[in-house]
Formats: sequence, structure tokens, C-alpha cells
Amino acid sequence: MKNTKERSARRDVMKTLADARPDELDPVLLAGSRRQREDLARITAEAREGTAGPHPLAWLRPRLLPLGAVATVAASAIVVVSLVQQQSDGTASARADTRSPSASATAVNGRMELLGVAKAAGSPAAEGTYWQVTTQTVNVDVVGDKGRRYTLRSTAGGEWSVGVRPGTESLMLSGLDARTEPRTTADKKAWAAAGSPRQVEGPASADGRMRLGYTVGSGTPTVMHTNADDKIYALGPKNVSYQELRQLPTDADKLSAELERLYAQEGGAETSAGRTAWMLRHTADLITMPVEPATRAAAYRVLAELPGIGVQPSATDSLGRKGMAVTLPVDSATVLGGVEQRLVVNPSTGALLSEETVLTAPSAIAREAGLTAGTTVNYEATTRMGWSEQQITVPKNAKY
Repeated sequence: MKNTKERSARRDVMKTLADARPDELDPVLLAGSRRQREDLARITAEAREGTAGPHPLAWLRPRLLPLGAVATVAASAIVVVSLVQQQSDGTASARADTRSPSASATAVNGRMELLGVAKAAGSPAAEGTYWQVTTQTVNVDVVGDKGRRYTLRSTAGGEWSVGVRPGTESLMLSGLDARTEPRTTADKKAWAAAGSPRQVEGPASADGRMRLGYTVGSGTPTVMHTNADDKIYALGPKNVSYQELRQLPTDADKLSAELERLYAQEGGAETSAGRTAWMLRHTADLITMPVEPATRAAAYRVLAELPGIGVQPSATDSLGRKGMAVTLPVDSATVLGGVEQRLVVNPSTGALLSEETVLTAPSAIAREAGLTAGTTVNYEATTRMGWSEQQITVPKNAKY
């Protein structure tokens, strides 16, 4: 049975955030923006997760969902709801477990590797006032009409500073040094042949009937206040405080049970593919939150027991950093095709290096635009994560 009291408290927080939304975050003004595209990805993913399993684009949602963004997501749904249509064939499923004995041995070795990472992640660490994460994000999108498709590459930096002490605030900066431009030389030629437009559109559905807008050029950073009183993170379907984070289980079995409970509360699909994708995403969240080191270690142990995941002991992230990759293949009829979700971690420290979406089975739209299997179509690389006593500096040109 759902905890109606908890749900009610959550709705009160949502209403407070919605009432406090500044004009700059009005959904009408967000039409066609990158924020709206990210919201669309989240909304379509949520719709699919409740029925046929997770949409691969669920991996594109912010790893740590800021509380202040919830009202924006809900409001943006009003704008894009007329564009979103459920595709009957847009299901996701884990690949069948037809592993050979050698493959099974590889899986066991991979789990052992993850347990080694868990040990490194459990090293004690000091606490501070602000838990800060700095990221670099890249997205690849297909634009243009059939017969004239090409790709855009959008880059942006981000900083999230979460205040954990009484009286502190949490700030999220997104769109730092943001820029959208044709991805390759061939794409630049195709864009020039189209008249070098600043405003372009691309398909948002496999049949090309739904479309999204993009702006070529530089963007303006945005700052958001992401705390609501003492609630600083969204964990599954609920908002949590720093104290609640520090009280999460440090035992892998108990942490897995807690995540299962949250998964059920969020209405997760009763399939192994939906559960695995959800657990992978939320354990990745925990790895980058200011939880107890032992909880972070337990999150890696939970990862090690998830069905369907793979482990690459030697991997390189999109910034060229060496690490180990945890992978989950996802087959689905999306705009770009089937993808593989990847977490690249530093095995020596247990720190998350990057979250990536790699194209494995390009769709016709993706192939026409020149995308091939193995192309990383989205990544969010973590370049810094740790404690600080100083709040981040907000650029003068940032929009609230």
C-alpha cells in the first residue's frame, strides 16, 4: 500500500516549488530549449517505465534530480504533452541470458572487480558544508528532413553545490559555456547547404512526425535553487534530507531492499529489464551523493548482483580517463536506435567518472545522419566531486 501521508507531503513540496518558479522557467518560455528537450526525455521515459519498461532516454535525465527542477518538469509536460505519443513497439528488454560457460566466468570475474571497487569506495571521508559535483555534458542530436539529415553536438558544463548544514542553500548551475554546432565536417557542409540556420528542427519520434527545435550557437547559463527546506535530493519517488541520506543502509542486502521498496513505490514495471535499469540509475545516483562511504560501497555491491549487467575491467571514458565500465544493453525502437548504458568508474577510489549512452543498433534516421554503432550519443563526465566550505560562484549572466 502506498504511503499516502508521504505522497501528500511530497505534493506540498512540489506546490511550494511551483509557486516559487520565476518567469524565466515558465514552460511557455522554455519551448524549444535544451531544458525542454531534457524534460521531454524524462517525461517519455516515465510514461514507458510504467508500462513496457524503461526507455533508453531515461539515462539522459540528470543523474541527481534537483528538487527545484521538479516543478519545471511538471510544467513543461503541459507544453509537450500534445507532442508525446506512445509507440507500440517502443519497449525495452534485457538481452536473453544465453551465456556460455566462459561468459558466465567473465560475469563472475566482473562481479569480483566491482567488489574491489566497493572496498575502495568504503574508505572514510571527512564531511563539509557543501557537497559539490562538477560535470561536462555532451549530447548528439539528429536534425533536418528526410534525405537531408545531419547531426548537432551540444556541450555544456554544470556545477551542483548542495548545502548540507542548517541555513545553507543548494545551487545548480547548468549550461556553462554551452554551445550547439554541427558535429563533423560533413555536418557543417549539410548545415551550410541548408542556409546555416540558427533555428533547426529534428525528429523526436521514429516515424519523424514529432519534432523538436534546437538553437545553433552559444547558450546562457541557468542557476536554480534546488533545496526545499532541509530536503536536498530526490531519491526514487521521495525527497530526502542530508540526515536521511546518512541513515541509508550500509549493508548491501538492506540497501538493495530499500531500493526495491522505492522502486515499487515509484510504480516500476515488473520486468527484470525495468528493475535493472532503475536500480542501475539509482545506485549511480547514490555513488555521487554525500552518503556514508559504507553506503557508497554497498551501492557497488548492489550493482555487482544486478542481472544483465556487464563489466569491462579496462575502459576509457569520453574524456580519455582510464577506469572500469559497468554496462547494460537496452534494445528499443527510439529515434536513434538501440543503446548501451555505461558507467565508467575509477576502481582505485570508487569515484564515478562518466555516465554514457553508446549507440549499438542505429536506426534508419541515425544511419542517414552518419551515426554508426559505437558512437557515444550522450555523456555526462564528472570532473570533480567532493566537499567544500565555499558556495559556488554564480556567473553574472546566469538566468534564474
